[in-house]
Amino acid sequence: MILVDSTVWIDLLRSRETLPVARLRKLLELGEAAASPVIAQEVLQGATNPQSFSKLRRYFMGLPLLGARRTVELHIDAAELYARARWRAITPRSPHDCLIAVTAIQDDVPLLHDDRDFEHLATVEPRLKLVPRQQ
Repeated sequence: MILVDSTVWIDLLRSRETLPVARLRKLLELGEAAASPVIAQEVLQGATNPQSFSKLRRYFMGLPLLGARRTVELHIDAAELYARARWRAITPRSPHDCLIAVTAIQDDVPLLHDDRDFEHLATVEPRLKLVPRQQ
């Protein structure tokens, strides 16, 4: 199982052909792609109309959603990761990235992404396993 960040899902929906999207397509074929509640939120809030929203909602509800039962714990750990990054002069652009990172850490799965903030967070928290961006 691999947690897939919203950046990659959005690129897939926009038919962008990037290396992370190609990897996501393979993960979907193998049934190995997962999301989290905040990733679903980020994708759903970009829906262009009610029909698109409903279709995306049904799709994401059918995926494995990591961290869905540990909400409070995840948010506290995400806040701690954000603070630790700031203490090292790294300010993530989105606190959601910290929530996604700690979800991957706690579920012990790698994170497929296309967002430089995760590279910075991995220097703060070495338990964050990232799918290499180049390969």
